[in-house]
Amino acid sequence: MAMFVVISYDIPDNRRRLKVAQTLLDFGGERVQRSVFECYITERNYERLQARLRRHFDGEADSIRFYILCENCRPRMNLWGLAHPIEEPRLRII
Repeated sequence: MAMFVVISYDIPDNRRRLKVAQTLLDFGGERVQRSVFECYITERNYERLQARLRRHFDGEADSIRFYILCENCRPRMNLWGLAHPIEEPRLRII
């Protein structure tokens, strides 16, 4: 079962910031603001995502936050303006 995760980051280095963004996209993240992604992800892939992000993370300069929202929390999100909820991915057969 997929979890809904909001990931935000503040990374001053352009190269590391680009690698973090690409990693989030590789794991199905959807950019909802410049430094904020939302994604539906399994617990196993969430652990893999964190391992991949650690490769590009500098603990002295960077900040990454992970917010896991429960089923009851998601409907309570308050979205304004152009914001819209991301859709849960459908079953994919590869």
